[in-house]
Amino acid sequence: MTFRITVAAPFKHTRKTGMRKNELVYYYALDRKWMSTEQANLLLRRAEEERLIRQENGVFSPLFDVAGITIPIGFKPTSAIFEQHDPSAELIARIARAKNMQETDIVAEMNKLIRDRFDGNLLPPAALVLLAKSAQVPFEDLQDGLLQSLQKK
Repeated sequence: MTFRITVAAPFKHTRKTGMRKNELVYYYALDRKWMSTEQANLLLRRAEEERLIRQENGVFSPLFDVAGITIPIGFKPTSAIFEQHDPSAELIARIARAKNMQETDIVAEMNKLIRDRFDGNLLPPAALVLLAKSAQVPFEDLQDGLLQSLQKK
């Protein structure tokens, strides 16, 4: 949620629906002094990858309801916002919560599925999607990240 608050902050504080990259970098790095200019650029790139913002004709606009975000007084993002989020780990956690099981048991179930039903010819993110579907766990918001992890292998 801190990542989403950080992305929403400049739009909410300036009451703008669209901002240029230089305005956003200025907000994060110089106005608020929350991060360096390189980190601000990284933040924007990650926000685009996670489909929180989009860029059209050089103008970034949020793809979520900024009005619904509350920015706490004295808010300052931690370095945790730069940590890469693992969609597979998130999906494992969701399935574990839905089935009321330990995450290690879900990983074991995933490995068993890969080994027994697919003779080892299925990648873990795909197996997780099958487990999520069978447990009726939503995974659509993680789909892009899971696909990217498949393409990296």
